[in-house]
Amino acid sequence: MPTVLITGANRGLGLEFCRQYLESGWNVLACCRSPTAAIDLQELDPAQGQLSIHALDVSDFNAVDALAASLRGTAIDILLNNAGVYGDTRDRPFGRLDYARWAEVLRINTLAPVKLAEALLPNLKAGQRKLVIAVSSLMGSIADNGSGGSPLYRSSKSALNAAMKSLSIDLKVPGIGVLILHPGWVRTDMGGREAPTLPAESVAGMRRIIDGYTPAQSGRFLDFRGRELPW
Repeated sequence: MPTVLITGANRGLGLEFCRQYLESGWNVLACCRSPTAAIDLQELDPAQGQLSIHALDVSDFNAVDALAASLRGTAIDILLNNAGVYGDTRDRPFGRLDYARWAEVLRINTLAPVKLAEALLPNLKAGQRKLVIAVSSLMGSIADNGSGGSPLYRSSKSALNAAMKSLSIDLKVPGIGVLILHPGWVRTDMGGREAPTLPAESVAGMRRIIDGYTPAQSGRFLDFRGRELPW
């Protein structure tokens, strides 16, 4: 059975990714900060025949290294970087930005996916699919930004896009592909109740893109319907 490692697996898109991959017969390595509190995740596979849950705070790079050490020798077909935070708040408009929080957002949204790809490179090389997926956002598009606001989140996703584009070139030789995906405006804790897209629809769309991946697509920035997005 193929294996996918998913970060931020305890809720929202991460939980839905776990559900759909389990239903498709995959082994799922689900990572979240507090496995004991991840009841919805545990209930996806009570016997844990296909699901293993791992404690991981993606902002803790020592923990990332420890996870990689614990998975030494395990082939991973897809690394799915889903964990992320928004960071921007209404009580911190321009003029009163929280720079410590900005650094934290960049560490979680930008640095952590690169760190995970680096730490798990041997596992990806051993896999069959050899794919790194970054769940990004259209808010990371500089060309599309006509409304301003949300500098913490926007900059973290722009930087993520740039880093993943570089990885798509750097990882050509070992045959590892990279996809940068926008899930749409999704009805999750981050997206809010007014969002028009349900997690199941978004994840199903992203999975169709992942399933149909060809090396010529590496480094592309696509929405969950497969449309090319502006940088």
